[in-house]
Amino acid sequence: MLVVSAGWAKIREQGQQKGEASPYLAELLRLEEQAKQEGLGRWSKIPGAAEASIRNLPPSAIGDSSNLDAMGLLAANKGRPMEGIVEQVRDGSTLRVYLLPEFQFVQVFVAGIQAPQMGRRAVSESVVEPEVTVDETNGDVPGEPRAPLTSAQRLAASASAETSADPFAPEAKFFTEMRVLNRDVRIVLEGVDKFSNLIGSVYYPDGDSAKDLALELVENGFAKYVEWSANMMEEEAKRKLKTSELQAKKNRLRIWTNYVPPATNSKAIHDQNFTGKVVEVVSGDCIIVADDSIPYGSPLAERRVNLSSIRCPKMGNPRRDEKPAPYAREAKEFLRTRLIDRQVNVQMEYSRKVGPADGSAVPSGAPEARAMDFGSVFLLSTVKADGEDAPSSVPPAGSQQNGVNIAELVVSRGFGTVIRHRDFEERSNYYDALLTAESRAISGRKGIHSAKDPPVMHITDLTTASAKKAKDFLPFLHRSRKIPAVVEYVLSGHRFKLLIPKETCSIAFSFSGVRCPGRDEPYSDEAIALMRRKIMQRDVEIEVETVDRTGTFLGSLWESRTNVAVTLLEAGLAKLQTSFGSDRIPDFHLLEQAEQSAKRQKLKIWENYVEGEEVSNNGAPVENKQQEVLKVTVTEVLGGGKFYVQPVGDQRIASIQQQLSFLNLQETPLLGAFNPKKGDTVLCLFGADKSWYRAMIVNGPRGPVESPNDVFEVFYIDYGNQEEVPFSQLRPLDPSVSAAPGLAQLCSLAYVKVPNLEEDFGQEAAEYLSELILNSGKEFRAKVEERDTSGGKAKGQGTGTVLAVTLVAVDAEISVNAAMLQEGLARLEKRNRWDRKERQQALDNLEMFQGEARTSRRGMWQYGDIQSDDEDTAPPARKAGGRK
Repeated sequence: MLVVSAGWAKIREQGQQKGEASPYLAELLRLEEQAKQEGLGRWSKIPGAAEASIRNLPPSAIGDSSNLDAMGLLAANKGRPMEGIVEQVRDGSTLRVYLLPEFQFVQVFVAGIQAPQMGRRAVSESVVEPEVTVDETNGDVPGEPRAPLTSAQRLAASASAETSADPFAPEAKFFTEMRVLNRDVRIVLEGVDKFSNLIGSVYYPDGDSAKDLALELVENGFAKYVEWSANMMEEEAKRKLKTSELQAKKNRLRIWTNYVPPATNSKAIHDQNFTGKVVEVVSGDCIIVADDSIPYGSPLAERRVNLSSIRCPKMGNPRRDEKPAPYAREAKEFLRTRLIDRQVNVQMEYSRKVGPADGSAVPSGAPEARAMDFGSVFLLSTVKADGEDAPSSVPPAGSQQNGVNIAELVVSRGFGTVIRHRDFEERSNYYDALLTAESRAISGRKGIHSAKDPPVMHITDLTTASAKKAKDFLPFLHRSRKIPAVVEYVLSGHRFKLLIPKETCSIAFSFSGVRCPGRDEPYSDEAIALMRRKIMQRDVEIEVETVDRTGTFLGSLWESRTNVAVTLLEAGLAKLQTSFGSDRIPDFHLLEQAEQSAKRQKLKIWENYVEGEEVSNNGAPVENKQQEVLKVTVTEVLGGGKFYVQPVGDQRIASIQQQLSFLNLQETPLLGAFNPKKGDTVLCLFGADKSWYRAMIVNGPRGPVESPNDVFEVFYIDYGNQEEVPFSQLRPLDPSVSAAPGLAQLCSLAYVKVPNLEEDFGQEAAEYLSELILNSGKEFRAKVEERDTSGGKAKGQGTGTVLAVTLVAVDAEISVNAAMLQEGLARLEKRNRWDRKERQQALDNLEMFQGEARTSRRGMWQYGDIQSDDEDTAPPARKAGGRK
């Protein structure tokens, strides 16, 4: 009725009407008569109006590309929206459109996507279709059959055999038709293919906004992302399409119903967020954070975090003669000045297996693979950065962004690139923000994206040079009293590697007159951890006094105007050595006060300090010679008076157990993927309590593992026991957990000789010793009398450094050493005339217990004296000082 009332149509004459007349005929006739009277439409009385209403359409570009200058049209309208009317939808991503205002009929492929194809229908030999011709009657349609197909048409028809529609093709087509068919749309031309087909983005109205047809199709699983046409689009639009496709795949929508994700070597990490302070910047994309939830100063508090989804230039490896890549130093320094000792929030996101040499990805079960943990790090306080570095992104749904995203900051300054992950590969939760930051850096030509030559910095490393070269460099360090430096590495509690920017050199530096426990000595790790927390990668000042024979420079070091040696001494983790000369040490009175304070409080190395033991005849302080006392529990008893102990209250035990609780130990190792070798540290299931513990492979089958029942001999490095287990009870262990030294310490009873298991009374001695120290569950104090390092490094049960101790239970009146002598299950070692005074006194005290056993004929003394001339009862030869 609307068409008739507007004068665009007339009513058919009833004589030509076949069938029943329309019930609305009277109303239609009335409206037609009204339109005639008003001169509307075809009833216009204006001269020439009929001719003017005829639209002369340009030739159609469909089927004949010569009718359209596609490149010219693209050049004139690139990036500019063009109005159009969708005339036909061939499939979900192919439209036939009238471009306004010329009404050019073109075919447009939606950019960046491809919907399922609708297939083809077979063309018959002779097609009889009515040919519509419009005459004045507007309804008389004579039917004339078409002529038979020509040879060329038959050839084309044979090439276009009938094909069925792809799955979800009708649904995708219907989805597009419902949104754009016969509607006004805006088309942004993106490009032209080699066949002069137009490729563009199509936007249709939806209320007050416009929607992207391509994005809607991909989000609903009706189309897939195609790289070749997406490359014509802007980066932001490409990123949205790619993200939408990934989400549709995860949800298995429509065309992705049977999608199987490819294998990946990355694994998501859930609910492992923590806060802490940055201790070290390893490179532009890797930092070490001290976890606040682990006690301050514990070496196990430090966690290595690789920044998710970014890659910075490599720092190289001096040991392999690898120099830093361009901008590697700048990226590291950029993070150092902004993060060291700053509080951060860490959101762990995924872990990835990588090769040991170059960090390249390897299959998940590869024997040489190691796991790297990745996460997003947020700086809580205001970052020292330009306004352009501020993060511009918003956090993804369901996440919380606390502070400045460090990865985004690095990328925006041009110090790193964003990794292009494969589908279903784990990535940063803030991946879109990283890509946006990278686009800003590229457009601003910053850092590695700059056309300028990278800055060059040559550093002279005196730590690897000869001692003579270090001595030759000493005058340069004496020119100024205090020299600015940066602590590059903490080698021990009192020795460091420093970078001196002014002199462009690195040196080994040690405190004058202050020494910490050496490697593998008690409190050594605590001293290193304290220095890492206090001065690692900090700006410091040094005053160099001299250089020693190894090329290490000696002097004092200040951080924020505080003498760092004072901090060590106050914590009870260092001793003063006055042999250096107190008059040459700045702030020596402060160092003395700090050491005296630690002694009074009996901190760490001074826990057994007794006032007055360290004063010589002339009253001058001398170096502490007191013996070390450990609080221990016994975990394993061997033959020959040897046993393993574990320190009481050691924070490392709880930390290792906490780390083991995070590991996924359910997966059975695959044969060929995990081949433990002798000396490897692994996880082993202990049969008695069905718990997992760290263990070292002592022995195993030759060659690769062939069966889950292959037997391995393992040594539990934290408890000292040893057993044989099948391969099925072993699991690979992360290097971060295996790096910590074993907690079980091998000991022997000092000054006494206990028979071995194969000797007379050896079995009885082992049983009695077990009853005294293992089965009782008591806590003991072990006074270290000697250290025997002749056993080398620990290679299994009974090897490694042996502490000769006097073992006393907290509630006992005599030592275990004396009890063994009293029962006749041990005898005293031989005396030597050069024995030190402490040893002679200890042997005198133990003599009466051996005498009691001999008199009572207990144990090995039941048949009288057992001394033998050919028996070597003396202790091993020691490299004692004082005699040559």
